Amino acid sequence: MTLQTIKTTPYADQKPGTSGLRKRVTVYQQPNYVENYIQAIFDSLEGFAGQTLVIGGDGRYYNDVAIQKAIRIAAANGFGKVLVGQGGLLSTPAASHVIRHYKAFGGLVLSASHNPGGPEGDFGIKYNIGNGGPAPEKITDAVFDRTKVIDSYKTLDTPDIDLGKIGTQQIGDMVVEVIDPVTDYAALMETLFDFDAIRALFKSGFTMTFDAMNAVTGPYAKAIIEGILGAPAGTVINGVPSPSFNDGHPDPNLVYCKDMYDLLMTPEGPDFGAASDGDGDRNLIIGKNRFVTPSDSLALLAANAHLAPGYKGGIAGIARSMPTSAAADRVAEKLGIEMHETPTGWKFFGNLLDAGRVTICGEESAGTGSDHVREKDGLWAVLLWLNILAVRKQGVDEIVREHWATYGRNYYTRHDYEEVDSAIANALVDDLRGRLSSLPGQVIDGLEIAYADDFTYHDPVDGSTSAKQGIRIGFKDGSRIVLRLSGTGTVGATLRVYLERYEPADGQHNLDTQEALAPLISIIEKLAGIQKRTGRNEPSVIT
Repeated sequence: MTLQTIKTTPYADQKPGTSGLRKRVTVYQQPNYVENYIQAIFDSLEGFAGQTLVIGGDGRYYNDVAIQKAIRIAAANGFGKVLVGQGGLLSTPAASHVIRHYKAFGGLVLSASHNPGGPEGDFGIKYNIGNGGPAPEKITDAVFDRTKVIDSYKTLDTPDIDLGKIGTQQIGDMVVEVIDPVTDYAALMETLFDFDAIRALFKSGFTMTFDAMNAVTGPYAKAIIEGILGAPAGTVINGVPSPSFNDGHPDPNLVYCKDMYDLLMTPEGPDFGAASDGDGDRNLIIGKNRFVTPSDSLALLAANAHLAPGYKGGIAGIARSMPTSAAADRVAEKLGIEMHETPTGWKFFGNLLDAGRVTICGEESAGTGSDHVREKDGLWAVLLWLNILAVRKQGVDEIVREHWATYGRNYYTRHDYEEVDSAIANALVDDLRGRLSSLPGQVIDGLEIAYADDFTYHDPVDGSTSAKQGIRIGFKDGSRIVLRLSGTGTVGATLRVYLERYEPADGQHNLDTQEALAPLISIIEKLAGIQKRTGRNEPSVIT
């Protein structure tokens, strides 16, 4: 096993986004592309000699190839041990737990989350630090700086590791331990939830369907929902991970889970439906005749968390990303706990969680989680919902309606314009940003603008500042429009528009969402000219 130092040249496009470096598989297949990026990560870290590194991914195409490269580079750079999921699999929340549970130095999570897979699909690499969460900006900025000048990487000339065989193997001076990807995670879930109550719920005749979308959550859901909790075989569908996600799009929303939604809206459908995404960190929640928006789900989980054993003492606080609706704010206010608004990206929750300032976090993009790990966690959200249903002995629709009658309803939607020409998208945002100071006081279609700004976050724990995190336009009646460019796409730019209107507890809660928000949809077109400038007559996706 020869230590090799391989000469290389930099790539100019290796700037990590909010969730690591995501590109087309064909980009990652370029000579030394993976090696450059991983070496740049290690070059930006200190003190890992002899330490443990966790490696795993969502099983998408190229996962196995990239993991073998990562193992060799880790060994050549002086790591003492690598923990890798069997078959290269580790859901993102499970990887976070393994890092924390085994006190690893950090981890490499190989995933492009909810993006399509396969040879023509997407791939990604993200570095997580020792608390189990995504690397903060000071590290990702350093990694990007390093990628721009890197001229060599270290590796070992050695055969591939057998990722199918649980146990230890040796590569140079480094131990590689292949672990069951599910066991540790399932044990953690058992400490958080009342599994006896959930078992009783299933025995009572309660039915559900969980769509794993041929992604990484399949083995976890089968082991926990069908195995430990005793749900009937077949409750988990599309449960076998596929490198192409069976040619599907592993994004748990009403577009790609339309069949499930349609089923839940019929008398013949199950009582509860749920889904998770490519790497297992997002979730979809649907009850009989009731889709629960991610923003509402965050608020409902926070309001009812005390019903689960892991949170019976109450929660310390709630954090949400800025574009997420303010539904959770009303829960925090009633509970008398802290409420934090952060930029989009789970890494911004890490300091708050580590400091004990918050217990539950969420994003409108179908991500919710708690202080049990430092990532969002799709299956955790589903299990907490099951725990709540088991204890309250009510259906999802009834629980949601009672919540609105107590806190009011935040009508909320997100309009995505995907793969927009980057120059057009950036010019649109820059133009609107330049007019923000002139907007307060203007009345458009009868609504007066109360404030308009570009969100800047001041971290209350470490004092860091993150600017230009999204344009906010707020109205005197409490309505709000947010516009930002997403960092999760791989081609062009994704322009996201978030629209929100608050209806009080004694107000009208049964309007169609798009109808309720029609005035705001009209206003943002007048302000930003999205359709005119992009040539799009409608969003690519509405959630």
